[in-house]
Amino acid sequence: MGLSYLVYPGAHHTRFHHALGSMYLMQNAINVLRFKDVSISEEEENGLLIAILLHDIGHGPFSHAMEHSIVNGISHEEISLRFMEELNDEFNGSLTLAIQMFKGEYPRKFMCQLISSQLDMDRADYLKRDSFYTGVAEGNINSERLITMLNVINDELVIEEKGIYSVEKFLVARRFMYWQVYLHKTSLVAEQLITRVLKRANELVNQGVNLKCSDALNYFLKGDINQSSFDVETLKTFSYLDDYDLVSALKDWQFHKDFVLSNLCDMIINRDLLRIKFRNKPIKRSELKTHETELIEKYDISKNEAEYFVFDGKITNQAYQNNKEHIKILYKSGKIKDIVKASDQLSSKAFSKPITKYYICYPKKKM
Repeated sequence: MGLSYLVYPGAHHTRFHHALGSMYLMQNAINVLRFKDVSISEEEENGLLIAILLHDIGHGPFSHAMEHSIVNGISHEEISLRFMEELNDEFNGSLTLAIQMFKGEYPRKFMCQLISSQLDMDRADYLKRDSFYTGVAEGNINSERLITMLNVINDELVIEEKGIYSVEKFLVARRFMYWQVYLHKTSLVAEQLITRVLKRANELVNQGVNLKCSDALNYFLKGDINQSSFDVETLKTFSYLDDYDLVSALKDWQFHKDFVLSNLCDMIINRDLLRIKFRNKPIKRSELKTHETELIEKYDISKNEAEYFVFDGKITNQAYQNNKEHIKILYKSGKIKDIVKASDQLSSKAFSKPITKYYICYPKKKM
């Protein structure tokens, strides 16, 4: 959940909770499909459970913040895969099938869809879980009903006709949760600040400045970690990192003499974040320059330093993606339709078109 707890105080559940929950739902899905005479061997069951248990193991502290700062050009999915490959070596190849499923290479397509698709066990868990802990009722989906309605036709997952309304609720809930929770403006600006803290810390360390932090965090601050340099040692060190490493560093760095680092850390620790405003159109360069100039003149800092506090960006929300594997509805007649065409509630244009919002961040009057 990153820094969502700044908005929703209950959002302190971890990705470990989510991994266990996803595995529990996978067990339910396997039982439902077997009851409907879908053949799933014991070996395939173990592969599915291992893959879903480890699908998010590559996430670093504060969710996505690490992906865009001190670890460059390698996604959490790739790191998850590298963890699984190392574990596979350690356990004499017993994760081989799980890795095939995780990569989408296993020939039985529906098994890969249970792990990663537009209606997988990952989403079935996190929407309901995040809704519960944040208190945002709009995200409360009926994951049990969705799983009960699962079936397999031509080696692809389908939802039986009786479950169409549960799928509609699922898509609407996902849309609401992204706007109200995952892309909430306060969570968004807080994550941007965390990213900039790490970027500034990396910049200072490479200039020879000594920053107090854990050995694991220092390892990533000192090196240029990218896809090619992410070796076994890096993977092991990455596994030592968690939110506490970063929070501890923030608490120390808020008193550092560097203007940028100390102010960014102070904003997060004391919940006094940058101002953020959403727009329907891209932010004009002139507006950014106005805020930059004001900051430079007020604090006698450089343009590079000012850009840590004044910046723009955009966010996109797409509830249903037409260019990916569709959610398919199975009718009693045997006919199969895409959910958007089958539903009388969902507008293809509204749910398939990406909605983009632009934002600008800049300091409040007092820093």
